[in-house]
Amino acid sequence: MLERLTELEDKALAELEQAAGQADLKAWKVKYLGRSAELATITAGLRDLSKEERPAVGRRANEVKNALEKAYEAHFESLRAETLDRSLREERLDVTLPGRSVSHGRVHPANQTLRQIYAIWAEMGFQIYLSREVESDEYNFTLLNMPEYHPARDMWDTFHTTEPGVLLRTHTSPGQIHVMRERAPEPIRVILPGMCYRYEQITARSEIQFNQVEGLAVGRHITFADLKGTLNAFARRMFGQEVRTRFRAAHFPFTEPSAEMDIECFICGGEGCQVCKRTGWLEILGCGMVHPIVLHNGGYDPQVFSGFAFGMGTERITMLKYGIEDIRYFWGNDLRFLEQF
Repeated sequence: MLERLTELEDKALAELEQAAGQADLKAWKVKYLGRSAELATITAGLRDLSKEERPAVGRRANEVKNALEKAYEAHFESLRAETLDRSLREERLDVTLPGRSVSHGRVHPANQTLRQIYAIWAEMGFQIYLSREVESDEYNFTLLNMPEYHPARDMWDTFHTTEPGVLLRTHTSPGQIHVMRERAPEPIRVILPGMCYRYEQITARSEIQFNQVEGLAVGRHITFADLKGTLNAFARRMFGQEVRTRFRAAHFPFTEPSAEMDIECFICGGEGCQVCKRTGWLEILGCGMVHPIVLHNGGYDPQVFSGFAFGMGTERITMLKYGIEDIRYFWGNDLRFLEQF
């Protein structure tokens, strides 16, 4: 047995010298140091030897194992150093090539539009009021003149939570009730920006989340003429002093009368193009006089107070302004898109 161990050591060391790469080295280790190797079999069979042979064979087996492991480590380091040296010699680095420029962060195009909208309404005397994104069914629908089972609820595809009566707001209009209940019976002039969520099919024109800016003014003797004048002033500041506007009749449960506001297409000048769908006009927001029921739910006497409200989509305005054809670009985080702004 001792002679066999010596032969095994000599043979293993000779084959180790012939290992020319990592694959050969791995195969050698399995063959001579693995669990099924002959050396492991001899070690496992020590219990079958006589008491006289067992100590000498066991000692010699350990010596062979230690010698093979040391030889393996030495050869492994030798191959690693040789591979590194070859890499340094053959894979040269041209230090004269210009480096890659560092990409600097920029304000997201939606946030750029939001900041511009904030600044315009601040100039016009409107404060910013932030309301919650997780709302109750009561604030999101019922208090906005949409009681349970009202058909107008179908206009908003809603994300409901596991908690009954709790949902992700479908519009920023619930903020109207919050701010009115906080400030009644004082006059109000605020904008309510924030993220909204709707359970819709994601397409080039619709997303499940989007920014919206709500506006609300409540006071004595506010008329529809005040609404038109205020929104016309906003449009001139946002799209240029020469922009033309028009109002079209519409329906929203929380305003009466209701309207949608268009601006003359600033791309084609009203002549008709692909962006405005050949109409010459671009819709930018919905608006109307606050419904008496909503005023009452907010804590104001509709016989004494009146008000107007409006809502605009930030991404939609950005798309119209820059001719962006797909709303999904806003959430794709593609630097090729974001670096254009």
